[in-house]
Amino acid sequence: MTTADTTIVSRINPPELGTPPGYSQVVEVRASRLVFIAGQTALDAAGEIVGRGDIAAQAAQVFHNLEIALRAAGCTAADLVKLTVFLRDMTHLAAYREARNRFFATVTPPAAPAVTLVEVSRLYGPDFLIEIEAIAAGA
Repeated sequence: MTTADTTIVSRINPPELGTPPGYSQVVEVRASRLVFIAGQTALDAAGEIVGRGDIAAQAAQVFHNLEIALRAAGCTAADLVKLTVFLRDMTHLAAYREARNRFFATVTPPAAPAVTLVEVSRLYGPDFLIEIEAIAAGA
């Protein structure tokens, strides 16, 4: 995001840390506000789970919900500076990455937030396979 020719989000990948696939090692933020988004799961507007047992469908719904949350705060995916991703099974990593790449492919300017990804034994609902919480920076 930029305001008056001043970049407020800088993504930094020091060569000593290697080039990460689809995220940034360091994100520096100079912003007048931060937006914290609670963990998003695969629930639709009616509170029904989307894609029970289907990680690809759940990941797509989670990113859809994240887009709605960002829009409600006057932000876009380009404003994301940090994601924390919780997967029930690390074998779902490829499906998560596919959904993430589709989500960020439409973003201008390009975005690559800092990301932490962890495998967890449980999420708050027994049918949830993925949950993502986020932080965005705005002017």
